[in-house]
Amino acid sequence: MPASPPDDEDRTAADVRVPRIVVTGSESTGKTTLAGWLAQSLATIWVPEHSRAYAERVNRSLTASDVEPIASGQLRDEEAGIAAWRARFAAQEAPPPLILDTDLVSTTVYAEHYYGSCPAWIMSAARARLGDLYLLCATDVVWVADGVRDREDERAVLDAAFRARLRDVGADVEEVSGSSPQRLAQALAAVDRWARGG
Repeated sequence: MPASPPDDEDRTAADVRVPRIVVTGSESTGKTTLAGWLAQSLATIWVPEHSRAYAERVNRSLTASDVEPIASGQLRDEEAGIAAWRARFAAQEAPPPLILDTDLVSTTVYAEHYYGSCPAWIMSAARARLGDLYLLCATDVVWVADGVRDREDERAVLDAAFRARLRDVGADVEEVSGSSPQRLAQALAAVDRWARGG
């Protein structure tokens, strides 16, 4: 017989489901800027992209052998963000969502694009941990090289790959485009629609 749901007074922070909004898209589309601004606007917590920190730390060209450490690091960062969110917001009646600057869906896209395949466990985890809403950043912004980004001429290909993967996993997606302020306004409107149930 299934266990009864906990009474309100028995409910702990660990029982609270954490709503997650994921900012995603191809390279140099303003994801990190948008994630930070969105978190600030919603007075919530955000989790930076792990792969960028990883690439900067190893300071060399990445290979297929880096995909699993990047995915594992992404999972650790997300779990830390979830724990911080629960500590801060679990008791609130209408808490803001947790903001993720990419997630494992992004890892699957980049693994396939750069190396031709993605470890099955990462694909499985990406599906199992699917965010509540994905804000897909359009490519209508100027490319900015920064030592980590390296394929400006393939941005359209990556954008198409992101769109296909998000469709494939059944993600709820809203595209944001234009200037940074326009993207923030669109993102806030999308989050508001999501919060109101569509």
